[in-house]
Amino acid sequence: MRYFQTSRDSAVSTTIASRKALNLVGGFTALGLVTCVQATPAFDSDSSWMLGDWNGTRTALAEKGYDFKVDYTGEMGSNLHGGYDDDRTARYSDQFGLGTHLDLQKILGWNDAEFQLTITERSGNNISNDRINDPRVGGFTSAQEVWGRGQTWRLTQMWYQQKFFDQQLDIKVGRFGEGEDFNSFPCDFQNLAFCGSQVGNWAGDIWYNWPVSQWAMRAKYHLTPELYAQVGVYEQNPSNLDRDNGFKLSGSGTQGAVLPVELVWTPKLNGLPGEYRAGYYYSNADAKDVYKDSNGQPAALTGEAYRSASSKHGMWLGVQQQLTSVASDHSRGLSVFANGTMHDKKTNAIDNYVQAGVVYKGLLDARARDDIGFAMARVHVNPAYRKNAEASNQARVVFDYDDPSYLPPQDTEYSAELYYGVHVTNWLTVRPNLQYIRHPGGVDQVDDALIGGIKVQSSF
Repeated sequence: MRYFQTSRDSAVSTTIASRKALNLVGGFTALGLVTCVQATPAFDSDSSWMLGDWNGTRTALAEKGYDFKVDYTGEMGSNLHGGYDDDRTARYSDQFGLGTHLDLQKILGWNDAEFQLTITERSGNNISNDRINDPRVGGFTSAQEVWGRGQTWRLTQMWYQQKFFDQQLDIKVGRFGEGEDFNSFPCDFQNLAFCGSQVGNWAGDIWYNWPVSQWAMRAKYHLTPELYAQVGVYEQNPSNLDRDNGFKLSGSGTQGAVLPVELVWTPKLNGLPGEYRAGYYYSNADAKDVYKDSNGQPAALTGEAYRSASSKHGMWLGVQQQLTSVASDHSRGLSVFANGTMHDKKTNAIDNYVQAGVVYKGLLDARARDDIGFAMARVHVNPAYRKNAEASNQARVVFDYDDPSYLPPQDTEYSAELYYGVHVTNWLTVRPNLQYIRHPGGVDQVDDALIGGIKVQSSF
């Protein structure tokens, strides 16, 4: 996600500021010249990068504070059984990420300062859209999490971070998404219900996960070495979701702000790491009721506009804890996790979500860096949202599920995924997986679906 070029015309002077500026330009100039043979050869299994170490220049630049990355994620999904359309096929979606991380303390002498720039590009199709879910209402989870938010190029990160008071206070400003810091969660599973910040999956009209960015500020304060609190302010601007606005920087279209707060505890249990999160979000932008008009009647029946609420809110809990290790090797062992979210029943289609799972890293001595994971999730639809679909059908006198104009009421969707992650090299991991979706999209009439998938993660 990091391809970053800069140029600066400046006269050579003897001042410290000028020397630092020339040092910054020199680092990027060196990047443009590294086309020679790599010190760590391309495709070396022990290298962190597929293309090697650029004749040692990449490591040398990193030591000076310039870290460059090109990452790739690809996901295939095939409907093996069931779903809305049992015509078997496969879909592929992927994402390229290009970016740079700058240690400004090493480069410019700014203590505890960093800069991040990331650009992403998504493309492809999702098996969930036309085979698993009823397209009249869509679904909630996605069998290929890397698909979505417009298959296009986006400025995903552009932020400056500064720490104060011996790194006790941490301030970040710029463009980034809520899930980068709040309600964050790893993304090794392929199903969206087990990947990334879950608030953004179920309140996505206001909370924008990767790869969408918006103007934001986050302040984090360490109460103890293991406990910190953080608060954020994020621009709520639906126009940032538009496919043509991937690099939009203006604030036009802003409707309000999303204000998350979170408490994070990172203890050691018998020397093994854990992370416990509890948070709350509040949006001060107007939100539309999912069922009633201004008179408290079903808007789908009265034909009146849905009533407006002055805010929207919700909360989350998250737990990750490693329980075992293999001898003194803490990189191997069993970990458990669980996440839950609750949302405003007046304005949100999903009122609650829960998920739990296990991951074991290094199950086999001969494959110490492989991992295996299993998880289950439940997504529950707000009863008022379901009533609105029933009222819509009643207003149009449509009651037959097979009628194209029928709006299927949605209730509860259950998901499960089992994967095995093959650590092929230090720069390539392949995770074949099986997913089972009960009541896809929360529609009882849709057959339960079995999906075969493969997730590929690589660093160039």
